[in-house]
Amino acid sequence: MADRKQPQQSRQGPQGQPAAKSASKSASKQAASQRDVARDRAREQADLPPPPIGPRAVPRMRIRYDDEVRGALVTEFSYKNPMQAPGVAKVVINIGLGEALTNGQAIDNAVGDLETITGQKAVVTKAKKSIAAFKVREGNPIGCMVTLRGARMYDFLDKLISVALPRVRDFSGVSPDAFDGRGNYNLGLREQIIFPEIDYDRVDRVRGMEIAIVTTARTDEEGRRLLALMGMPFQRPDQQRRPLEDTQGTRRRRPAAARSR
Repeated sequence: MADRKQPQQSRQGPQGQPAAKSASKSASKQAASQRDVARDRAREQADLPPPPIGPRAVPRMRIRYDDEVRGALVTEFSYKNPMQAPGVAKVVINIGLGEALTNGQAIDNAVGDLETITGQKAVVTKAKKSIAAFKVREGNPIGCMVTLRGARMYDFLDKLISVALPRVRDFSGVSPDAFDGRGNYNLGLREQIIFPEIDYDRVDRVRGMEIAIVTTARTDEEGRRLLALMGMPFQRPDQQRRPLEDTQGTRRRRPAAARSR
């Protein structure tokens, strides 16, 4: 019969397979990747030493601040009260992940690296608004961060200054001008593998991070002196990069005949 309906063809997937079959394959791949991540986490936890028993020891950097740094600041800046001496309030470590929009496993790997470095649970940061130019929607995970205070903060600063920064390739000191005008210092690292806790063989990709050291100093000079006394390896004046000179005024002008061609 002419009006007989033709049997509908099954929907095909992107590679000529039924859509249900392709969806099941993608789901199985995602489940396998999640199992691999869980297995690696369990292996890392098994390799870690057992937690210490008893009261926590006072960090070495805190002892140095109480015994040496605070008295030197009071003498140098003529504070009337030792409590006026600036100190470190907190340290914020942030990792931005633009690749997380296309690679969902990048967030898990970055969070694992950050927790291994700091010893504290990381928080996944999400986009506050949608930006069409960057293909970002509100609520998409775009990074992770950790805020350290107290003993963990001093332990991290000690490890950063004594172990991690000397392992930077061609290291010649950090910039002394990276203050925000209120005594807070910002430091950028290009590789997370400079920390001894990170196993290079298990890293999927080299990622950088931003470290914000928040102090109670009122000026940049006080904050710079505080970090210098705590051991921060600032560059010497002869090692700092000089800004490029403006050569527009000294550039030779082409002859009129050449400009008219």
